[in-house]
Amino acid sequence: MSEEKKMDVENAENLREETAEAAPEVAEQDRAAELEAQLAEAQAAVLYAQADLQNVRRRAEKEAQDARNYAATSFARDILSVADNLSRALAAIPAELRADDKLKGLVTGLEATGRELDSVFGRHGISKIVAVGEALDPNRHQAMMEMPSADAEPGTVVQEIQTGYMIRDRLLRPALVAVAKKPD
Repeated sequence: MSEEKKMDVENAENLREETAEAAPEVAEQDRAAELEAQLAEAQAAVLYAQADLQNVRRRAEKEAQDARNYAATSFARDILSVADNLSRALAAIPAELRADDKLKGLVTGLEATGRELDSVFGRHGISKIVAVGEALDPNRHQAMMEMPSADAEPGTVVQEIQTGYMIRDRLLRPALVAVAKKPD
């Protein structure tokens, strides 16, 4: 701003103050304008505070929901080894022992335990990751080795070494897999 304009503004303010002293209506208008400006500022501050409070409330609700949904994550991760061992034990029982009347009850009990474990997993949002035949997804699969394959496209999962699990929409444990590659 130029010096001349600054002088004009200062003169106008001085004139207004002198006039306000002489005319109480001008002083009242100035006071009303000042109060209106303070009111507008306070209203804006209230709106910002309300918006901030709403954001905090939403964030707290989401965190509480996540805590409810994923509270069992560490326990579930620990119990997966039990499920793996049970599956390996069932897979290791030869067919002739499965047919043996003496062991039939034991095998049936182990299979029922496996089904109940799968049912409990399902009730708590824990599901197995389908791996074999799927394209390698680094978000759900962990490639442990490559296997030459003429039947499968390169990058396709051809063998599952260890089952992977999801808890709702989050990865609990990646599936350990072998991936197809072009034969040499």
